[in-house]
Amino acid sequence: MVLFRRLLGDVLRDKRTQRGLTLREVSAEARVSLGYISEIERGQKEASSELLYSLCDALDVPLSDVLREVSDAVALEEAAAQLTTLEAVRARVAGRGEVVGSAA
Repeated sequence: MVLFRRLLGDVLRDKRTQRGLTLREVSAEARVSLGYISEIERGQKEASSELLYSLCDALDVPLSDVLREVSDAVALEEAAAQLTTLEAVRARVAGRGEVVGSAA
């Protein structure tokens, strides 16, 4: 299962480190506790829309850019999960000696 909050945390952490900012600096600028930001970055807490806006403002990055990156990461994880499922089905079918056709 794809966890939106985990991917959001990954993107926010990447943005913060790309800008050379510490959690303490973002915490002070966004007026959000350092511990809470850390939990968001680790995918342990959900960020409200207001909090997310404050974090993006502190990081000087448009909210739309963060959400776009998260959306792209979700799409990649979904595609990987579908591929894994397809490969498992093909392996089961091949194990029974059935012919598996290709749509390509």
